[in-house]
Amino acid sequence: MFQQSLEDLGTPLRDVTFCVIDLETTGGKRNADEITEIGAIKYRGGEVLGTFQTLVDPGRSIPPEITVLTGITSAMVDRAPRVEQVLPTLLEFLGDAVIVGHNVGFDLAFLNSALARSGRNAWAGTKVDTLAIARRLIRDEAPNHKLSTLAKYLRFPNQPSHRALDDAKATGDLLHYLLERASALGVLGLDDLTQLPKIQRHPQAKKLRLTESLPRKPGVYRFLNERGEVLYVGKATNLRARVRSYFSSDRRRKVEQLLRETQKIEHDICSGTLEAEVLEVRQIQKFRPRFNRRSKNWSKYTYVKLTLGERFPRLSVVREQKDDEAFYLGPVSSHSTARDIVDAIEAVVPLRRCTQRVPKTATSGPCVSAQIGTSVCPCSGKVTEESYSEIVDYALSALSKHPERLLHPLREKMTALASQQRFEEASELRERAAALSNALQKANQVRVLRSAGRIVLEVPDEGTTTLLQGQLVENIADPNGLESCHISNNPLKTTDKKEIDELWCVATWLNARAPELRLLHCDAPLFSQYPSLDDFRQTKSRLTRPGR
Repeated sequence: MFQQSLEDLGTPLRDVTFCVIDLETTGGKRNADEITEIGAIKYRGGEVLGTFQTLVDPGRSIPPEITVLTGITSAMVDRAPRVEQVLPTLLEFLGDAVIVGHNVGFDLAFLNSALARSGRNAWAGTKVDTLAIARRLIRDEAPNHKLSTLAKYLRFPNQPSHRALDDAKATGDLLHYLLERASALGVLGLDDLTQLPKIQRHPQAKKLRLTESLPRKPGVYRFLNERGEVLYVGKATNLRARVRSYFSSDRRRKVEQLLRETQKIEHDICSGTLEAEVLEVRQIQKFRPRFNRRSKNWSKYTYVKLTLGERFPRLSVVREQKDDEAFYLGPVSSHSTARDIVDAIEAVVPLRRCTQRVPKTATSGPCVSAQIGTSVCPCSGKVTEESYSEIVDYALSALSKHPERLLHPLREKMTALASQQRFEEASELRERAAALSNALQKANQVRVLRSAGRIVLEVPDEGTTTLLQGQLVENIADPNGLESCHISNNPLKTTDKKEIDELWCVATWLNARAPELRLLHCDAPLFSQYPSLDDFRQTKSRLTRPGR
């Protein structure tokens, strides 16, 4: 059984210092009305640490209706200190405690307004609103959620009277009652408590207990149904906070269905974010969870193939790469993406587009694409093998070493279409060019990682990380270790479909964390031939009609 450390538990509620505060005022407008009384009580572990109470001279007469409500008269505050004189003592009393109030936003608004007028910064610590938590935990158990109603209904020893200290005592009673109720939902730490109001009346709230054993560490989590089938795999920098967020901020229909079916939540702790991301990919591929979308359909990825093993090579979209003489780009996530890439290349390079075998002698006239000048047509006999090989060499060079030979002409064509107000065509070309640019960038990143061999990195706060041909091989929470990797004898060979998601994951992580990483070792130079390419997200010309 995994025993959580104090760090895993975060800040236990029994160790949190709460300061319950209540203010009485001349009215409800923070910028126009003034504070007339302040009451505060500090608690830790259910024990009172101290109290603070003072009347405050608002510098004006107190309206009769406020006197009727609170019993505070102008005569009572006539010799009381002004709020500017009270603030230093109050702030010292508050210290670094968590402020608690019933509709705490009202009290903080007046407090921050007074702080601002005295030239001080606004209070920016943690706050807890008992009104919001009561609405979450005892929504249907009382006629309303006013402090007076709850105190009477729950028979608190302290009843509010619209005097600051009395109301603070009643709010303290309510706080401790709500903490006891919240513990049934697995609310054990301060972060759980502050998140609780966000967990609206969720139909699966009782399943929050499934998150009690989750640590506040990086890792991978799995939702399982009653048959033990993995429904969903995810990663997190804070396992507990991420999983509990499914019961609060995430209101997607798919998530609600996932929670209905979930009967168990498992997790693996990871040493850092990269290990969590890699383990997530591996487990998605292993379990193929029904609620995951990314990575589980890797078997449907496709390649763009340039058929170099025939007299007049052409481009095609294929499901698998073979051990032949062809050039493969990819894999890419879908057939439609691969088709966009082919269309983008053919928009620049006039490769043949017909699929039949080219006869040794001319048998027909030029095809339609040849007639409009977008390709050559070997079947018509108007192009020789030698001249066609120059076209193929240009395409191969552009795809493997010089992407600008494709991307620059695509940018120019797109700009020309936009200037001719052919916006739909320009937009279509942009989508195809972006698909090509993305595929070339990823292919380059993967090629660099694999050709670098063994890479050892020092990651701040996480220790060392070792990659072998771009795959994580040390400190992975995977019992198979190296056996889960697909180490190739030829790292320059096009990547296999099952590997690509993990390699993309590592490449993205390296790009994001590069400034803070320290390279300790690599077998071969770790550099990119083209570190950045035109991604076609930002255009130099408008690609939509004005006004759209």
